[in-house]
Parts: sequence; C-alpha cells; structure tokens
Amino acid sequence: MFGPADRFPYAADRSYTPPDAPLAKYLAMLDTVGFDRGVLVQGSAHGRDNSAMLDALRREPKRLRGVAVAGAEVPVAELRSWADNGIRGLRFNHFFRDGKLHYGGGVPLSDARTLAPVMKELGWHLQLWIDIKDLPATKPILQEIGLPVVIDHMGRTDARAGIGTPGFQCLLDWVADGGCWAKVSGAHRLSESPPDYAEAQPFHEALVRANPERLVWGGDWPFPRMEEGKVPDVGRLFELFCRWTPSADVRRRILVSNPARLYGFPDV
Repeated sequence: MFGPADRFPYAADRSYTPPDAPLAKYLAMLDTVGFDRGVLVQGSAHGRDNSAMLDALRREPKRLRGVAVAGAEVPVAELRSWADNGIRGLRFNHFFRDGKLHYGGGVPLSDARTLAPVMKELGWHLQLWIDIKDLPATKPILQEIGLPVVIDHMGRTDARAGIGTPGFQCLLDWVADGGCWAKVSGAHRLSESPPDYAEAQPFHEALVRANPERLVWGGDWPFPRMEEGKVPDVGRLFELFCRWTPSADVRRRILVSNPARLYGFPDV
C-alpha cells in the first residue's frame, strides 16, 4: 500500500516512486478478488516511515495485519505500540546486486540481531527479501538470530535456473523440516512469460510438496517497480494459485489456517 503521497510522503532516498495505492484501493482489491482479510507489507518507497500502514491498521483492525520496517534505533516502546496496532513482523533487506543492497530505504539483516529480543517478546517473525542463491550462506545467521523466518516470493530467483539450484534446494529443505516459512507468491517476478508464468509453476508445486503447513500466499499488489506493460492482474495470479494447488484442503491451509497462525487472525 502506498500513499496518498500528499498525506504520507515517500522517502527521500527511495529507489522508485510508485503511483498512489491507498487503503481504499487496497480494500477494493481484496473485495474484488474475494478476500475477507489482508496483510500489508511496508514498501521500500516509504522507507522506514510506517505511518501509512499503521494508519490503515488502526482503521481496519479486524481485517488487516502488517509487516513493518524498522531499524535498531526504534525504541522498544514504539515497537510494542505497533504490536497493539496489528504489526506481526519486521521485513529486512538482504537482496544484493553488485555487492550492494538493491533497494533504498530497507533495513539490513544485521539490525535483526539487536531487534530480536523484543521481536521474540512480541511473537513477531522476520520477513526476508533475499535472492535465493544467498540463502545457504545466510541460513546459519538466521538460525542464530532465532526468529521465525518468512522468505519472500519463493526466493525471488530466475525461474529459468530451475528448482535444482543449491539456493532453492536449501529453501525446500528448510520449509520441509518446518524451520522457515515461504510465500508462494511472485510468479510474475520469477518468470517473464505472462499471463500464466508457467516457468514459476514448478517452484510453487515443489514448495507445496515440501510442506504446505509452512506456506502463505501473497498477491504482491500493487506490483511496485514492474515495467510498464508487464504488470499482472492480481485476480489472474490468484486463479493460477488455485490451479497450481488443486487440493481444496491445501488451499485452505495456505490461505486461511496458516496466515491465521502467522499473523494472529482468528481462524475460521
């Protein structure tokens, strides 16, 4: 969710400037696709200022939860107030290109060491934006930090590399033994073959086979930093999820029961 910028300005050091996608549009998207509940994840265009998301959570406390961005400098009392407003985790940036973190405004994984005690107290998880090729080297660091881990977008790899890479196999093994969570989302970021993104399907299916109890789905709306003409339709992505997950029981776990546990919603 982004903006509106005249009320919630974008970060000065942002890597991109998205069009406004405020709460009303987000809720309309949920209604259109057919979701009663949603989880907002702080976008890097807002940097470390979570005001827009916190405002949305205060306005929709039953329907929404959030994953915020915070550095080690944020006071513990403020983090506790965020928990009262529906924040259930913090997102960290460990996605490198040319040896540098790819997006401005993110918080490096090193800050998680300082924040881990209060995150444990609050029952929060660590959501990680990472290129899966770096997961084998990063997994021991994450295990040492000792928080529940959610890996974004099936590891945000190039689907043309296939599922046999050491990075993706590391993710599969970790999900299989219940050591971490993964989002079966971002098919449009793994594959450049719209509208069905067939190259991403084996990644989704492999994760479902590994352990459906440790998966959640995400739409990635409003698709920040996608090139013009390549922005997918969130309804189409949800249809692909249903097609690639033929078991109604598994779909319910990924869409309802698992997020109820991870984000603190009442199960239904």
